[in-house]
Amino acid sequence: MIKRFEPWFWVLAAVLFSRFIGMTLFPFVDTTEPRYAEIARLMAESGDWITPWFEPGVPFWGKPPLSFWAQAASLKIFGLSEFSLRLPAWFATIGIVWLTWCLANHARGAAVARWSTLVLSTMALTYISAGAVMTDTFLVFGTTLSLVSMWFVLSGRSDYWRWWFFVGLAIGLLSKGPLAVVLTVTPLVLWAAIFRQQLQPLKKLPWLLGSLLTLAIAVPWYVLAELKTPGFLNYFIIGEHFSRFLDPGWAGDLYGSAHDRPKGMIWIFWIWASFPWGIIGLVGFGLAAARGKTKDIFTGAVQDASTLYLLFCAITPMLFFTLAGNTLWTYILPSLPFSAILIAGWVSQLNLRPWSRIRSGAVLLAPVLFTLSVFIGVSGVKPLKTEKQLIGRYESIQQAGDGPIFYIGKMPFSARFYSLGDAVEITSTEFDSLLDADGYARVFAAIPNDAVDKVLGPRATDAQKLGENKRYQLFSIDLPPTDSQNDPVDSELNSKND
Repeated sequence: MIKRFEPWFWVLAAVLFSRFIGMTLFPFVDTTEPRYAEIARLMAESGDWITPWFEPGVPFWGKPPLSFWAQAASLKIFGLSEFSLRLPAWFATIGIVWLTWCLANHARGAAVARWSTLVLSTMALTYISAGAVMTDTFLVFGTTLSLVSMWFVLSGRSDYWRWWFFVGLAIGLLSKGPLAVVLTVTPLVLWAAIFRQQLQPLKKLPWLLGSLLTLAIAVPWYVLAELKTPGFLNYFIIGEHFSRFLDPGWAGDLYGSAHDRPKGMIWIFWIWASFPWGIIGLVGFGLAAARGKTKDIFTGAVQDASTLYLLFCAITPMLFFTLAGNTLWTYILPSLPFSAILIAGWVSQLNLRPWSRIRSGAVLLAPVLFTLSVFIGVSGVKPLKTEKQLIGRYESIQQAGDGPIFYIGKMPFSARFYSLGDAVEITSTEFDSLLDADGYARVFAAIPNDAVDKVLGPRATDAQKLGENKRYQLFSIDLPPTDSQNDPVDSELNSKND
C-alpha cells in the first residue's frame, strides 16, 4: 500500500510533518499567538463556549469563536501546550491543501495538481500559518471550500459540492465574520460578468435551503453572543469591518493597535506571503514578456473560464484591501490556494535545467529557512519576545508566602498565558506602595530593561536579579517580616486566640 504513493506525495508529507518541529519547540512570541492562545485557554478553563474572553471580565469581540472552539477542544484532549493549541491550524491547512488539489486536478490535470499542493504548502505564509495560533487559517478553509465547490457546480456537477458551498460560507462567518462572504462573492461576481452564458448550472444550487443551512449554522452564535455581552454586534460589524479598514489610525481597537500601512501595501504583502513562489511566478511572466508572449498569455487567460476563475479568486483579497491602510500580511492567505494553482501551471512545465533545479530547491526553501529559525530561536542565540523563560524561572523558585510575578508597565500577552493568568500588571507607583505594605514574604518583579534603575531606586541593593530576556529583568525582593512575625510571643498568643 505504501509503495503506491508517488514521490511528490512523500515530499508533501515531509513538508507538512516538518511543521511539527516549530509547533512543538517554539514558544509563543508576542503578540498574536499568546493573545489568541490565552483566549482559548480561558475558554477551556471556564467552559464558556459562547463568549471568548480577552481576560477575566473582558469579552473578546474582535473575532468569532470557531478557531477558539477548535483550540480549546484540543486543550481538553491533549492538555495545555503550544503543540495542542497549534494543532487545529495544521489540520485546517491539510484541508486547504486537499481542496486545492481537488480544484487543480479538475481544472488543470494531475501534474499541475501535484505541483499545486507542493507550491501552496511551501509558500512562506502557508507554512507558518499551518502551525500558528490564529484565526485566518479557518477563514481560508471556509472560503476555499466555498469557491472550490462553486467551480464544481459551474462545471456541471450536481452532487454534494453544491451543499458544501453553503457550509463553507458558515465556516467563514464563524471564523472571521462577513468578510468571508465578501471574499467568496466578489470573484464569483467578476467571473459571472464575463461568462454570463455559463451560469446555467447555478440553477442546480439549492439557494433557499442552502442559505437557510448557512444561517442555521452561523446565526445562533451571533445572537447568543449579543445577548450575553450587549454591544458585540456594533463593535464587530461596524468597528472591525468598516472603521478598521477605512480609518488607518482607527483608535477604537479594544485589543491591540491599528497598523497604518501605505495604501496598496497589500500587493507587496503578496510577494512576502507567497515567497519564494510568487517571485518565481513573476520572473516567469517577465521572461514570457521579454519573448513577446505577453499577448498570447492574456488572450489565453481571457478566453479560458477556469484561468479567469482562478485569477479572480487569487486577486480578490488584494483588490479588497488595496485602499485599506490597516492591513497585515496574513490578509493574503485566502489568495494563496488559487495563486498556487496558477503558479504551478507554469512551474510544472519547467523540465529543462537550470529551471528544474530552481523548482526543486524552491520546495525546500521556506521549510528549511523557517526550521532553522526555530532552532536559532530556541537555542537562545537570538532573544525572542516571549516571557516563557522568566515565568518558568519564577515558578521554579516560588514558595508559600511569595507574591505573584508583577510586570511593571504593560504586561505582554505571553506573560499572561505562561503564568496561567496569575501574573499581575502594575505601575511603578503601585509597585512602590506594594513594597511598603505587609502581605508577602517576597515580591517578584519583571522590570523593563530601560527602567530598572528608575523602578528599584534605593531598593536596588535589596533586589536579587534572577534572570533576564530581550525586554525584562526579573528581580526578587525580600520584604521585612510583619509585626506578628517579629514577636514570637504575640504570634503565639494570636494563634491561641484564633
